[in-house]
Amino acid sequence: MLDTVKNAESNPEQSQPFKELGLKPDEYQRIRDILKRRPTSSELAMYSVMWSEHCSYKSSKVHLRQFGEKAPKSDALLVGIGENAGVVDVGQGYAVTFKIESHNHPSFIEPYQGAATGVGGIVRDILTMGARPIAVMDPLRFGPADAPDTKRVLPGVIAGVGGYGNCLGLPNIGGEVVFDETYLGNPLVNALCVGVMKHEQIKLAKASGAGNLVVLYGAKTGGDGIGGVSVLASETFGATGPAKRPSVQVGDPFAEKVLIECSLEIFAADLVVGIQDLGGAGLSCATSELASAGTGGMRVELDRVPLRDPSLSPEEILMSESQERMCAIVEPKNIEKFMDICRKWEVTATVIGEVTDGDRLIITWHGDVIVNVPPRTVAHEGPVYQRPFTKPAYIDAVAKQSLDLPMPTSASEIKAAVLKIISAPNIADKSWVTNQYDRYVLGNTVQAQPEDSGMVRIDEKTHLGVAVSTDANANWSYLNPYEGAKLALLEACRNIATAGAKPLAVTNCLNFGSPEDPGVMWQFAESVRGLADACLEMGLPVTGGNVSFYNQTGDVAILPTPIIGVLGVIDDVRTRTPMGYQEPGLALYLLGETHSDFAGSEWAYLHNQRGGVAPSADIPTAMRLNELLVAGRTEKIFIAAHDLSQGGLAAAVSEMSLKYGIGAEISLTKPAIELLSETPGRVIVAVKDETALMKLCNKYEIQATKLGLTGGDSLKINDAEISLSELHAAYTETLPRLFG
Repeated sequence: MLDTVKNAESNPEQSQPFKELGLKPDEYQRIRDILKRRPTSSELAMYSVMWSEHCSYKSSKVHLRQFGEKAPKSDALLVGIGENAGVVDVGQGYAVTFKIESHNHPSFIEPYQGAATGVGGIVRDILTMGARPIAVMDPLRFGPADAPDTKRVLPGVIAGVGGYGNCLGLPNIGGEVVFDETYLGNPLVNALCVGVMKHEQIKLAKASGAGNLVVLYGAKTGGDGIGGVSVLASETFGATGPAKRPSVQVGDPFAEKVLIECSLEIFAADLVVGIQDLGGAGLSCATSELASAGTGGMRVELDRVPLRDPSLSPEEILMSESQERMCAIVEPKNIEKFMDICRKWEVTATVIGEVTDGDRLIITWHGDVIVNVPPRTVAHEGPVYQRPFTKPAYIDAVAKQSLDLPMPTSASEIKAAVLKIISAPNIADKSWVTNQYDRYVLGNTVQAQPEDSGMVRIDEKTHLGVAVSTDANANWSYLNPYEGAKLALLEACRNIATAGAKPLAVTNCLNFGSPEDPGVMWQFAESVRGLADACLEMGLPVTGGNVSFYNQTGDVAILPTPIIGVLGVIDDVRTRTPMGYQEPGLALYLLGETHSDFAGSEWAYLHNQRGGVAPSADIPTAMRLNELLVAGRTEKIFIAAHDLSQGGLAAAVSEMSLKYGIGAEISLTKPAIELLSETPGRVIVAVKDETALMKLCNKYEIQATKLGLTGGDSLKINDAEISLSELHAAYTETLPRLFG
């Protein structure tokens, strides 16, 4: 029997499955208080998905406000937090939009579709801003590389990311692949997309103008993804493992490709007043958010929604997270032109309602009213929790731990240490992964992995471009979440700067365990505080992002993993500084100071130690180094530059040598510390003009230490010598050996 508003009024005490839909008893009561009656089953469906953790940010809102309260003044910021994605001005009349989101839980349950639809969703977020998507990135985290479930999850995720992105024709220009035991039941699949448009092409998600039409276009609605990310990502997994496949959305990249081109033609003709994609929470989200952000109400005839599965109930239609769907607000005078473009691209388009001058979202089913709600209460005025947070006991305990690590001194020990580092799954060559992605489709990719950052050309005449990097060091965040978030931001900025681009704006995907755990909530609060403080000091606006809670299996939470994405601008991509050097006789210099920083390092991790005190972020020095790196590019001083991060100097100098098969000879005073320490804020540069470099370093007050010279067919470190062929084998054989 259809549960109408009339029925809800006449049967006020009818039992409802609110707990099964993820609502707490007090939340259910609040819905009753808002409506002054019990909700209909359709209203209950809408509130449950929109008030889920994933959609409402009910546990994180109180902390995320810092990104607004501490926001630096930025002339570049055009659209900030609150829209589908942030937009920044990159010069020459161009605007760039970028955002990162998570699809963690669906990817554990069904790796291929979970990852694929994660890419599809973030691409549509970028599209809805009026931009053409031009590139994607994927920071990924998995359990131990040799774990049986990693062998289930990783190949499927990689195939999903690559398959969907390749079919869309979008280059995948970077990301990360990291392994740690805490991700074994909870992989992190984060997806970033970048889009470009002219300033005047920016679109917003709002339903304005009474009488304007609500148009649903794209794929038909199916039963896949009912309660998908909205419910899945708002609870932890039990120890029994994946068992919720029907909740995972199923993607069709070819439908999305057509939808992109159709939408861009619609935008070019200026035919929409507002636009929203149907991602998490599906039609519940699109209608309530559009109405909430507009000037009036909305009336929707749900029975008009084109269905793939005609057996779907109204509740299921509202909760479905079927992919490749968009919702547009169109003036009546433009509807024929809108429909003509949809017909041209063979995209299904249906008028399902209109904007009203009231203040209610009303949804009918064959003439009966099944939803009558204030839209803001669904979309924006859900519960807000001041979750208790307490510093977990482990923080002080691990800070007191002293590391007991082998320190190589002899030539044979140095050689063994370098080979151990570069063959470690977290450091080793990732081309087994990245070769499954098309990195150069569209022809405007300037650089991609294994470079420090991805870079794409925006304008083919002036060669204006943007660089993007994502970073997180969860080991540092585990030891000190406040400093860990800062250090992740600095690392991402440095990766941008090594190429010679200027950091401009920030997005983030904050991945944590259950917010109901006070220790996890403290990790989250400290991470947000650290990131907000660092962005304020650096003058970088946070344009948006995503929070992913409940990343844990049973009571084992993942390491706190705030993934920070940074976008930078470069005036001429042809002048970028590459990672590798291609000629002998260049001087290699280390910029920055090296200390004995092993806490949270790869060397410590390889020896099963995770204690100690994490390094602190030195933001003023980091900013000067970034300025130096951009100046070194513009003044044509640098031949190559490579950031030191995980694996320290051992990893960085190996990667530079292997890039073009040219060795190096370097001399170190304290080889163990200099090779394996992971002191942040360091870069290797290769130069011809050493005098010009020293002048630059003096100007920016950055320490420079000569390491040696490029050349030969081996890497020589003091008396140790590793042939490039041996180095190459150690670096490239790990992932193929593990995953086939």
